Amino acid sequence: MTTLDDAIRLVNEAGTDEELFGSADPHRGYLRLAALLHPDRAAPAAKAAATDAFVMLTNRWRARGTVAFGRYRVGAVTHTGDLANIHGVGRGLFLKQPRRPANNDLMEREATALRRIAETGDPRYLPYVPRLVDTFRHRDPRNGQERRVNVLGTVPHLMSVAEVIRMRPAGLDPRDAAWIWRRLLVALGLAHRAGVVHGAVLPEHILIETTDHGVVLVDWCYSVVDGLDHVPATVPGYADWYPPEIHKRQPPGPGTDIAMAARSMIALMGGYAPAALVAFADGCSLPSTRSRPDDAWALLAELDDLLERLYGVRKFRPLNL
Repeated sequence: MTTLDDAIRLVNEAGTDEELFGSADPHRGYLRLAALLHPDRAAPAAKAAATDAFVMLTNRWRARGTVAFGRYRVGAVTHTGDLANIHGVGRGLFLKQPRRPANNDLMEREATALRRIAETGDPRYLPYVPRLVDTFRHRDPRNGQERRVNVLGTVPHLMSVAEVIRMRPAGLDPRDAAWIWRRLLVALGLAHRAGVVHGAVLPEHILIETTDHGVVLVDWCYSVVDGLDHVPATVPGYADWYPPEIHKRQPPGPGTDIAMAARSMIALMGGYAPAALVAFADGCSLPSTRSRPDDAWALLAELDDLLERLYGVRKFRPLNL
């Protein structure tokens, strides 16, 4: 292949990446084609065709090694969750697909919960939960299995509270944990007012952005809307973190999420948690749902009062991990 016409024909007719770029040295094959097709090198009469082929070539190279999910192309798995694999698809979007088709119903729960929150929640607080961008069924051409796929949007550069616990096994300064707890209650208040209970407020699902002190509560696959159901499953390794109503398969309430949030925050602070905050968390985690707080907004005000008594007027603290 030595001419522009040959290169244009190859780009238009190649069915596989191997045919287009070659199998021995694909990168060298791409560079050779790009040099032949570059619009700046084409004669005026061939410039339009060369430009179209050059764009097609570039897109094929960028998509090399990716898999199509509807109109989205994804590469390697960027994160492995409890039941799903997460793929980055650019611009702060993430494609989430269950590893087993049997968990399609859990993906549908997530889509239902996030749609409800987006439709009825206060816009000021919507960044505290992922944004549902798309949801659809995808049939795997290799085996015919059909999976429910959710495409979610959120801010980049997040890390989980579970990661922070692993990084700081002795515990995090309570003054740093305080803003995480406060914002987590905002996320819960937003959801509860929309009639949604998260059902799995665990360290793995609480994501933080350390620079701007952002919190995003993710993985709404275990959620319950309007108290009409029980939490469908528990996350492996966290059985002891769930309040009694989950194991009894009873409908959860706002107090279910509040109890799990408190447990997660005490685990985050570890040995640095002061007695007053431990007592506060214990009050959020009583065995009876009737005895627990069930209003995240009211609880936030109580937490603020306690934090002011412990540490004075609230001020910004950079979190350096």
